[in-house]
Amino acid sequence: MNNIYQKISLKSTRIADSFKYYTYELFKKEDFFKSLETYCMFIGYPRSGHSLLGSLLDAHPEIILAHESNALRLFERGFNARKIYYLLLQNSHRHVKTGRRDIKYSYQVPHQWQGKFKTLKVIGDKKGSGSNRVISDNPEILNILRDRVNIPVKFIHVTRNPYDNITTMMFKNKKGLEYSIDSYFKKCESVNNLKQKVDPKNIFDLKHETLIYQPKDILKQLCTFLNVEATQDYLDDCASIIFKSPNQTRFNFEWTKESIDLVQSKIERFDFLQGYSYEK
Repeated sequence: MNNIYQKISLKSTRIADSFKYYTYELFKKEDFFKSLETYCMFIGYPRSGHSLLGSLLDAHPEIILAHESNALRLFERGFNARKIYYLLLQNSHRHVKTGRRDIKYSYQVPHQWQGKFKTLKVIGDKKGSGSNRVISDNPEILNILRDRVNIPVKFIHVTRNPYDNITTMMFKNKKGLEYSIDSYFKKCESVNNLKQKVDPKNIFDLKHETLIYQPKDILKQLCTFLNVEATQDYLDDCASIIFKSPNQTRFNFEWTKESIDLVQSKIERFDFLQGYSYEK
């Protein structure tokens, strides 16, 4: 029992949590997870708007959406679902206490339920790119996940203009444009492979740009997808923190015509990237 209060440290994931949100005794006594209906996870790419969307969903009174717990690694490592749920809940609560901030933005939604809940119907993790990697390395993990949670598993796939996404990845990883293009489209391949293994009704595809311009419509659709109610106050409060336009980082870097054409030729290979171009 004492080791419940010790830090859990996994070398491969660098996850460390200490179960401080609720005492473990209270956790055992009060079954916070008896009302769960859906396990939700993100798939996709770094720097594609996951932090924003994850924070908006976590603000819903029936959803806990952790911030990059890499929960799929925990399932792979043999953790039982209840312990992982507890870590996700603790993660959500901790990130509210630290301000739900990125380098430039605050993702705190006023008056709503980030880090807490009324009735917990949906729980999950927004570790998109990391989840791609786990699934690519271990395709059997999806069956392990479904068996372990024993509730429906639903996937959210966010795309952003590939030129913006690649540019931001390049600025972050400092490994150059060629590396970032290759890395991005390898992730597209892994998403494409995953889509062949999952019922389409359990994957929600959305464009980051559409979320920015039509936040209430997209959040309504997501709530329907996750089988929770989208109240007007929830939609209004979420919309209040959305920036006015997407960050077009591609214009902060001098793309050559050859690189633009290369990325465009790769875009054409993926249905979920159609409509994107350097110009728009």
